Amino acid sequence: MRLVAICVLFFLLPLCAQEKKEEAKPAAPPPAPTNLKVLKASTGPEVRQIMQTFTAALGVQCSNCHAQGGNYASDENPKKEVARKMIRMTQTINAQFPDGKMLVSCYTCHRGEAQPKNAPEPKAVGE
Repeated sequence: MRLVAICVLFFLLPLCAQEKKEEAKPAAPPPAPTNLKVLKASTGPEVRQIMQTFTAALGVQCSNCHAQGGNYASDENPKKEVARKMIRMTQTINAQFPDGKMLVSCYTCHRGEAQPKNAPEPKAVGE
């Protein structure tokens, strides 16, 4: 009988010693974006996608327009207001097309560079 009790304890003791796993809680949704003055987006994923498009079109990182430290709502960086003006400019241009499509974007001029070129690169002689 003792042998049975010892065997039961031997097998059950490790099960009792295991920590109880916490039930997985659903992740809280990211906070809604704030201080949007030009963009027509309402969720974090929408804003993130738009910002990734800007990043690719201008070849810059977030800190080019946003304040250091990740405070994306701050207007501390003056380049953020320049970006807003440029967004308004492309919105105005696109609103004039009768088909309602976005035909002009940041990439139209910037082509992956922070400063757009005013003229194409000169071709080498003989090209």
